[in-house]
Amino acid sequence: MRVALSMLTLVPGVSGGSETYARGVAGALAARGTIDVTAFVPPAAPDAGEGLPTEVVTEWGGATTTAGRALSVALATVRSRLFRRRFGGIDVVHYPLTVPVPRLDAPSVVTLHDLQHLDLPELFGRATRAYRRLAYDRAARRAAAVVVPSEFVRERAVALLGLDAGRVRAIPLGVDHGRFRPGPASREPFLLYPARPWPHKNHERLLEAFALLREARPELSLVLTGVGSERFAGRPGVEALGGVAGATLVDLLQRAACLVFPSRYEGFGSPPLEAMACGTPVAAARAGSIPEVCGDAAVLFDPRDPRAIASGVEEALARSEELGAAGLERAATFTWERAAEAHEDVYRAVAE
Repeated sequence: MRVALSMLTLVPGVSGGSETYARGVAGALAARGTIDVTAFVPPAAPDAGEGLPTEVVTEWGGATTTAGRALSVALATVRSRLFRRRFGGIDVVHYPLTVPVPRLDAPSVVTLHDLQHLDLPELFGRATRAYRRLAYDRAARRAAAVVVPSEFVRERAVALLGLDAGRVRAIPLGVDHGRFRPGPASREPFLLYPARPWPHKNHERLLEAFALLREARPELSLVLTGVGSERFAGRPGVEALGGVAGATLVDLLQRAACLVFPSRYEGFGSPPLEAMACGTPVAAARAGSIPEVCGDAAVLFDPRDPRAIASGVEEALARSEELGAAGLERAATFTWERAAEAHEDVYRAVAE
C-alpha cells in the first residue's frame, strides 16, 4: 500500500495548529516506517515531510489569503493532469490540511480540524464562509474517511455535515515531549497566552480580566505571543512579543506562572497540553474541545466573562504545584507515535 500525504496547501507560520498536526503526523509516520508514505509538499515548505520520502511540487504556487487560496485550488483543478503525474501508483491520499489538492482517483482521507465557520459564522466574512463550504465541507462529505482531532469535532461534523459517524475517526494530536518538558528555571510572575489575535482567541476579554487581576497583583504581567499580537503592546503590564521562535516559546512556557487560554472555540487546542508537558499550571476556557483535551488537569472558566477568567487564573496560581503535577501526567498520554498508529489504521481500512 502506498499513501500520499498531500500537504500542498501548507503555508509555514500561517497554517497554525493544522501545521503542527501535519508535521507531527508526518514525523511520527517517518519514525515508525511501517507504511509506505510519501509527502508531497509546496516549494514554501520543502522540509514539511519531516523525514518521509518527499516530493516538492513546483507546479503549486500557494497563497496566504482566502482569495489567493481559492485561485490556487482552481488552477490546480485546471492543471490536474500535471499534478496527477506526480501521484502515480497511489492507493490512498490523505489531505491533512483539509483542502483536497490535487483531486485524485484514489480513495481519500480528509482531516477536518474544526467547523468554526458553521458554529461561529459571524466571525467570518462571506468569502471565507463560501470558500470553507466548498473546500472543507464538500471535501469531508466526499472522503472515504474523515479524521478529526477531538470527539467535539466528531459530534459537530456528524450533526452539521450529516456525515456517517462510522467513517469519522477522532484522533487526538500529540505533544513533542522532546521539546516541551519542565525546565531548570524558576517560575516567574507572568501569565502567558500564545495565540494569533483571531476573533475567537478572545484577547479583549483576557485583557479586561488581566486589568482586574492587576488590582490585587500589581507585580503580575501578561506576555502575548503570536504574529499580530503586537497590536496589544503599550497596555499596563502587557508585553506583546509577536511571532517568536519555537525555542523562545518553550522557554516562556517553562518560566510562566500560568498559561491562560481564553479561546472561545478550538477543534483541539495544543497550547494547554504543551504547557502541561512543561509542568505549567493551566487556566482555560470551558469551550469547544478544550475541556475534553484538558480533563481535570486545568482550571476551566467561562470565556465570555472577564471576572470568571480572572477567578480561574487566581485559582490556577493558588493550585500551582497540584496542577503542574496533574498536567505532566495528562500530557504524557498524548503522543505523536499514538496518533500516527491510529492514522495507519485509517489508511488500511480505506485501502481495503
